[in-house]
Amino acid sequence: MDDPMSAVAARIDETNDLLRRVLNEVATTPSTHAIFVDAGYVYAAMGQLVAGSEDRRTFDLDAEHLIEAFIDLARTIFPDSRLLRLYWYDGARQRVPTLEQRRIAELPDVKVRLGNLNAHNQQKGVDSLVRSDLESLARHRAISDAVLVSGDEDLVSPVEAAQAYGARVHLWGIEAAYGKNQADPLLWEADSQRVFPRDFCEPYVRRRPGRADGAPPDPSVRPGPAPTREEVRFVGARVAAQWLATRGRDDLAPLLAAHPVLPGAVDQELLVEAESLLQHSLRSHSDLRRVLRDGFWEHLQGQF
Repeated sequence: MDDPMSAVAARIDETNDLLRRVLNEVATTPSTHAIFVDAGYVYAAMGQLVAGSEDRRTFDLDAEHLIEAFIDLARTIFPDSRLLRLYWYDGARQRVPTLEQRRIAELPDVKVRLGNLNAHNQQKGVDSLVRSDLESLARHRAISDAVLVSGDEDLVSPVEAAQAYGARVHLWGIEAAYGKNQADPLLWEADSQRVFPRDFCEPYVRRRPGRADGAPPDPSVRPGPAPTREEVRFVGARVAAQWLATRGRDDLAPLLAAHPVLPGAVDQELLVEAESLLQHSLRSHSDLRRVLRDGFWEHLQGQF
C-alpha cells in the first residue's frame, strides 16, 4: 500500500505546478486599457475654453483627430498595455446618429454609444451607459486601467465599483475657463488625474461665424427671412451626398425602393443636419421641409 504521506506530497507538487503555470500565464498576459469619453463634457469644456461658448452651434470640434490624440496619449502612458477600445458617449434626438456621429463610429478602435437628446439639447441616459460599460468591463477583468474623460459627479459610483473589481481609474479633464468643470468627489476617487490645457485644445476647435453681438446663433429664433427654396433644395442634396458617402451604395438601393416614403430615422437625420447647415429652423415650414426632401431624393436618384 502506498505511503499516505507520499500521496499528499505528490498532490502538493501537482498543486504547486498548477499554480506556477497559472502565475506564468498571468505574468505573460498583457494589461488592457479602455478610454471612456463623455462627449457632452468635452464639447462643453473645450467650447467654453476656446470658443467662449458651450453651444455646439457656435463652433466645430475636430473629434476624429482628438480621438486619435487621446488614443496615442493612452498608449504612451500605458506602454505595456493594449487598447481594448475608446467609447464615445454622446446624445442624439431619438438616438438617431448624426452624420458626424456616424463618421466617428467608423473610426478604428472606437465604439459610439448614444443616449437621448431632449428638446432642450440636454443629454439623457448617457451616464447610465458609461456606468454599465465601466462596471461590466471591470467586473469581467476585461480591463486593468480605465481612462475616464468626464466631470460628472454621477460617475463616482461606477468608478468606485470598477476599483473594487481591481481596475485603476484615471480621470482626464479639460482646463476650466473659470472655476471647475469636474466634480470634487470624482477627482477624489480617481487613481490619477490629468488636465488638458488650452494650447492642447485649440487645434481641435474652430469658431463658427456668429452674430455681431457675439451671442450664439439660435436657428429657432434667427431674425430675418426663412431660407429660399433653392437654398433648402441645395442643402437637401448636400446632406444626401454626405449620407451616401457615410452609408455607401449598399444602403442606397433599398432606400430608393421605398421612394417617396423616407424612413423616419433618415428623415429626422436630414432635418437635423439641414437646420445645422442653414442655421434656421424648418419645424414651422412644412413647404420647405418638402423641398428639402425633394433635394435629398433628387441627388440620390441621380446616382443611378
